[in-house]
Parts: sequence; structure tokens; C-alpha cells
Amino acid sequence: MKKFRPRSRKVRILATLGPSSNSAEMIRKLYLAGADAFRINMSHGSHEDHAERIAIIRGLEKEFGRPTTILADLQGPKLRVGTFATGIAVLKNGAKFILDRNEEPGDETRVNLPHPEIYRALVPDTRLLLDDGKLVLRVKAVDADRIEAIVEVGGTLSNRKGVNVPDVVVPMAAMTEKDRRDLSFAVQQHCDWIALSFVQRPEDLAEARKLMGGYGALMAKIEKPAAVQRLDELLELADAVMVARGDLGVELPPYAVPPLQKQIVESARRLGKPVVVATQMLESMIKAPTPTRAEVSDVATAIYDGADAVMLSAESAAGDWPEESVAMMNAIAHSAENDPGYFRRLHFTETKPDATTSDALAEAANSITQTVTARAIICFTSSGNSIRRVARERPSAPIMALTPRLDTARKLGLFWGVHAIRTKDIGSFEEMIAKARRMALRHEMGKAGDKVIVLAGVPFGTPGSTNVIHVATIRGDELKDRDD
Repeated sequence: MKKFRPRSRKVRILATLGPSSNSAEMIRKLYLAGADAFRINMSHGSHEDHAERIAIIRGLEKEFGRPTTILADLQGPKLRVGTFATGIAVLKNGAKFILDRNEEPGDETRVNLPHPEIYRALVPDTRLLLDDGKLVLRVKAVDADRIEAIVEVGGTLSNRKGVNVPDVVVPMAAMTEKDRRDLSFAVQQHCDWIALSFVQRPEDLAEARKLMGGYGALMAKIEKPAAVQRLDELLELADAVMVARGDLGVELPPYAVPPLQKQIVESARRLGKPVVVATQMLESMIKAPTPTRAEVSDVATAIYDGADAVMLSAESAAGDWPEESVAMMNAIAHSAENDPGYFRRLHFTETKPDATTSDALAEAANSITQTVTARAIICFTSSGNSIRRVARERPSAPIMALTPRLDTARKLGLFWGVHAIRTKDIGSFEEMIAKARRMALRHEMGKAGDKVIVLAGVPFGTPGSTNVIHVATIRGDELKDRDD
């Protein structure tokens, strides 16, 4: 087993795997370049393909002795028009255009729309966006089988292009039969996070949570205006959220996305829920070896705002420069976090603790770290909830999570500033302090004479019982070759 030094940066990097990164060699390169977690996009590929990639990622865990984190991203419903007799149609501004239940191929005047839920949801004066928002229709009349619309923004429309319905909540479940099969596969493969697409309301999370059967953590993708309107409710029910900026930018004006991104990040941070900022972060690196200055600034902004993770999509999945994309993201993160003003900007968001012992100790750990210049906060945890509270404070010292549960250690790979280690459980206060000092030395989070903050719960091994905080000083004579 090779020794893996903890990442020195706080923000996590989530890299999507795909055709450009499906080999063991390339996945290993992404890992070494800075990828902390890997996204499996269930929209593409077979279960056999995904199983091979998952096995490769878990192989890195054995090679480097560091828990690996896998997110399975469900596709969600795909709303699409039907086909055209000639393959394409040109829709002209101001023209009338019909969408109906007739399965015959369409033309410049009509096309099939095989989604009855849309007919039930639409009312006059709402919009339909076609082909990622390139074409815009305004509904004039609608019944159970026919939508009459006026073309506000025309263009060429081809077979089976996507449809977005931004102005209403579509009465459609967030999960399709394919999603249910994919979720079952992801749970069987012990994926650590499930990302749910097409979330519109809190009820959408319930089915996924039930099918997960208590395994893994659930991430709600915020990609529709309806989800933004009920953000607080979704945050209460989800374990984390993703700011899916690409989809938000289709259904909302582009200039509306940056303030929404900040709102979502801030709301998630206040609740201590991990938040991932995703899509089009280094888009130009799909084809170019370097990003634009605007993209670099965009990534840095998410880091200054305190996002737990930033995500690469096509850049690492299908681009020409997957390894370089991860390395660039890593370099941007280091640059932003080494800015002397980083922590001041990071704490523009006020995270008030709840009236619980765990929250009080997490806040105290952050304060003590600054007062005594502690090198690390070491937290013994079973479920990971205490780590979530500590990470919410965004302390200057790195956070070491010590847990006997491998699933917990893997899940924590998307938490800001956390270095998770699977270790044997403890049975006494003295053992806790000795192990904390030993682990700080072994994982290079301190040296002899340095102070560390130790958090745990008594009785040991009881989830949700964090009630002990201790300042320990590392001794140089206690690093032994022990089976921890």
C-alpha cells in the first residue's frame, strides 16, 4: 500500500468519468491530479461499463489506503419532441406551431409531443423551450391532446430534441423506470452518493430515499426554477445539493444563475449540507489545454463562496484534456485558498449553530483552533454527522475524521476540508487521545509539540453523541507501528 498524503486544499474536486476517462490508467491519473470523488453519469453506458469503473476506483482505495468516493448521477425524465418527416423543421418567428399527441412525423406547422403530463400542466401564456432553450414558444391554447403556440424565438428544430417547461411544475415523478433500475444497481455496487435529477418538490426525494434502503447519501440536483422556489424544504430533506448551472441556465435567463448559485451555496452552508457547484466550469478545456480567464475566475468564485466541491463534467468525461482539467481545477483551488483574504471572504456567510451540544462543540472547536493555533481538528465519528457540523464552521485547520465505518469514510469525500480515515473503534478516553495524536503524526497533520483539537462522543461508538472536546499536544515518541 502506498502512502497518500492528505490534500492540502479544502474544497473537493468531483470528476465525471466517461469515454475519455474510462481506463484504469486515466482514472488513476485523475486521482493523482487531484480528483477527490468520481461521478458516474447513469445517462450513458451500461451497468457492466459502470461496474468496471467502480471496481477501478475501489482499487485506488486499496492502493493508496484512502477511502474513495463515488457519486451515481441518475438521468431523470427526458422530455423530447417526436420526429419530422424530413428530419428537421424551420420554425419562423411569429408563426403558429402545434404540439400534439399525433404520432405522425411532423413538419413546419406541428410535431408530436408524447408527454401527457405537460398538457396537464400548461396554461396560456406559459413558455416551452426547445433544444436547450434555443427556440422559445409561447402557449396560446391547450387541451388534453393539443398545444397551440406562437414561435417567439425561431430556428431549426430536429428529431427528438429536448423540451423544457420552466414556468410550471410538471406533474411528473423525478424517477423513471430506468432511474429505479440504475439506483438499484448503484446501491448494489455500494456507491456512496445518489444524485437525483428533475427535482421539483420535496416529495420527489421520498421515493429515492426509500429505494436506497438506508444505504448511501442523497443529493438533490437544483436544476429547475420550481426547485429553487422550494429550496429550503429540499435542503431539509436532502443530504446535499448540486447547483446544476447548465440546466438552470436553460430555464432561466443566464444573468439569473450567478445570484442563484450564491443563494443556494449560502443556504446549504447555513444548514451544514454539502453543496456542489457543477457544469461548464472549465468548458473550454474540452478541446483546449488551458481554460479562459473567465472560467478560472468562475471556479475561484465558487471556492471563495465556500462550496464543498466543484465538479468537472464533459471536461474530464469526454474532453481531450481530462487529466489537465483536474490539475487546473486543483491549481485554481490552491491559488484561491492561499489568498490571505480567503478565510475572511469565506466567512461572509454566517453559520449560526443550532441549540445542540454537537453544534456548540463544533463552534468551540473552530474558536479554540484559532486561539491556540491547533494544527488539526480530529473527530471520532460513526455516522459523520459531527463532521458535517465541524465542516460547516469552515475552520482554518484541516479536519480529520476517524471512523470504524467504511461507508461513512467514503461519504465524507465530498465534505469541505475533511480527510477521512477508516480506523478501529475506541473504548476509552485515554485510547481516544493517544490515537488522535498518533493519527495526526502518521498522516502528517502535526509534529511533536503541535496542538490538535479532539472531538468525540461518550459513550464511544454511539451515533449523535458528540459531547467531548479536548486539546491534546502531540508527543514525538508515540508513533508506533500499530494496527489502527
